[in-house]
Amino acid sequence: MEHKPTTQYTGKKTTSRRQKIIDLQANQPVHRLEIVLLRVYPRRMVYSEHYVGPVAAACGRDETGIVGLVLWGDQIQQVQVGDILLLESGWCRERKGELVVSTGRNGRLNVLGR
Repeated sequence: MEHKPTTQYTGKKTTSRRQKIIDLQANQPVHRLEIVLLRVYPRRMVYSEHYVGPVAAACGRDETGIVGLVLWGDQIQQVQVGDILLLESGWCRERKGELVVSTGRNGRLNVLGR
């Protein structure tokens, strides 16, 4: 009987594992966060030395908590309340004692489902 080496395919993606809101820390990167968008506040215009354009505050949740979210430029029109969002390569900060996540300059925000 011939012996064949066995290899097992796990089917797992090589992307970083999903973070949860409870594990977020201020002034730390956000690698992969999935949240349900709960609310989008009215947009406003920002004129600063690093960014000029529309910004909107929002908030979202997962099974472990609620977090603030900053939406920049085109992101405001891409999302709707109830969307499942994936934030990758973003940033977490603290504002008025609450955690807030953003894509920052290099991150991505994708709508996974409605």
